[in-house]
Amino acid sequence: MFRTFAVLAATTLVLGSTVAVAGAQPTPSPCDYVLTPPSVVNVSGTDVVTATVSPGACDGAVAYQTVACIQMQGASGPGQCAQNTGILPAQVFFQPYRPGTTYTSTGRGCASKGNPPQRFCQESGPITVTL
Repeated sequence: MFRTFAVLAATTLVLGSTVAVAGAQPTPSPCDYVLTPPSVVNVSGTDVVTATVSPGACDGAVAYQTVACIQMQGASGPGQCAQNTGILPAQVFFQPYRPGTTYTSTGRGCASKGNPPQRFCQESGPITVTL
């Protein structure tokens, strides 16, 4: 009887802990990142769609990676992404540009903070625009 109670108590404790962990909020990134909406730019005589992810203010952290992506609505495939390291913005150039089409930009920025350093990544977007 005592053994059954101990197993039941341990199971309840573990399940109770799991519920508490499952309800926990993710740790916010110590850096802010800015995602731009898709826009059209001319590169060497060709119109392309672009978006950027730039690191903003950091609270004692070091930004080490930015990633910017664009996807065209209705297109098969994952779209196009570009990444950069350190505090440099990531800028993606998407082709083909089709007037009147909807494009979506998304991004991610990563920073490290602490001793030992811990990785923090923040997703940005989506931002959807018809160009």
